Amino acid sequence: MNALHRTPVRPPLPVPHGARTPRGLRAVERRVARADPAIRHGVRRLLVLLLLMPLLLVLAHHTARLPRLSLPVCYGLVVLAGTITLLYIAYSRYEDPAEGELRVRPGPEETFPPLPAHPMVAFLLAVKDEVDGIEACVRSMAASDCPGVRIVVVDDHSQDGTRDVLRRLEDDLGITVVYLDANVGKKHALVRACEFAADTEIIAFTDSDCVLAPDALRRCVRALVTHPELGAVSGHCRALNTDSGFLARAQDVWYEGQFRVSKAAEASFGSVSCVSGPLAVFRRDAIFNYLPAWADDRFMGAPFRFATDRQLTGYVLGQAWRGKALKRRYAGSPFTAEDFAERRWRVGYVRSAKVWTDVPARLGPLLRQQVRWKKSFVRNLFFTGSFMWRRGPGAAALYYGHVLWVLAAPVMAFSHLVWAPAHGALFLTLLYLCGVVLKGCVWGLAYRIDHPGDSRWRYRPLMSLFSSVLLAWLLPYSLLTVRRGVWSRGAA
Repeated sequence: MNALHRTPVRPPLPVPHGARTPRGLRAVERRVARADPAIRHGVRRLLVLLLLMPLLLVLAHHTARLPRLSLPVCYGLVVLAGTITLLYIAYSRYEDPAEGELRVRPGPEETFPPLPAHPMVAFLLAVKDEVDGIEACVRSMAASDCPGVRIVVVDDHSQDGTRDVLRRLEDDLGITVVYLDANVGKKHALVRACEFAADTEIIAFTDSDCVLAPDALRRCVRALVTHPELGAVSGHCRALNTDSGFLARAQDVWYEGQFRVSKAAEASFGSVSCVSGPLAVFRRDAIFNYLPAWADDRFMGAPFRFATDRQLTGYVLGQAWRGKALKRRYAGSPFTAEDFAERRWRVGYVRSAKVWTDVPARLGPLLRQQVRWKKSFVRNLFFTGSFMWRRGPGAAALYYGHVLWVLAAPVMAFSHLVWAPAHGALFLTLLYLCGVVLKGCVWGLAYRIDHPGDSRWRYRPLMSLFSSVLLAWLLPYSLLTVRRGVWSRGAA
């Protein structure tokens, strides 16, 4: 059926002029690729250390004077050390599970049931009022070159003409569309779609504002088949609408870093904390029993409609410690009729599985999106944070280090941008902003190394400033309004 679905979709981002890998670098890459895997890994670690050496020297110089340094400088050194560690792990340890067998695998004491070579895949989408982008999204799903795919779209009571588009696509592409008579929310809509996945081995999700590369789903499925210990994998997302202005282009570079660096580092320990909605692919036996808990998630005594991606990922990461209690709570659900064993699944990231999403191009929608994400972070902290320490020191350090960074951001913003100027300590404010720009430049240079000749790396320092000066303040507001909720999509 996939062969019939080769319909045009919005093309992926063009490679900017001058952004292709130089000929000499390509020759080096080919030579390294032919080397023994152990040698190749050692060379990569050495190159990463050499590239990080200037930052390591700065860190070593100031660490020697640590007892005499002020608190703001110490904070800056901690941030620098964390950035160096994250970059080193991401670039020296990460391997794409779709490109071959991973070097680090579970020991013989851990067993995971293998998937068939060609598993059945349920590809699911929930949509509400997305008339402008839904056709491109669904056609890109149908254009997937992954065999054995069943596409199910649930319309959550759209009122803007989305249903008319879906009816046409239903006839044109032969997909299954479910039309709900009342709005139930994204999680309930996706669980409704999962009812069509009972005879599949893999359940994949995407968001209604996304366009996928034809091979993206196949690569994620290959990663799960090749590595039975993986209960879920995330694709690699970039911005689709970079022609919409500065904010969209800045977010594009920021997305690249969040996936290429942050998710890659987490994947090195098999503990990606959020399998993001643009392309989230799960083994059915890793999530099926927990779908009722996901749909009916409550926080602070009220239904919680956010944390769509983070919470579902949390059920994969933590079912060895939380799974039995959740299944007992929903023992009467059809999703728990078949009892799957609780396993210590690993969660990975497939860099080669490309997907593009429309990002907010105006400040208002961007701020609302960030508030949703921060609410999801807060809610999930009370679930995933309760067991992540059990998943090993590497995974725990990355997770709780990120938590401390997010919680400290508004405190540091207030200290340096409000308190310091009010007390005449303008130099402290300047020092703080310089540190933010330095960190952004480091992330920008990482982007530049991955994309030689691409000048968009310059947006990364500006995005760091934007995040520290404006977005950091959204966490207190999100805490105060955490119980408010509306239907939303996105990689929360």
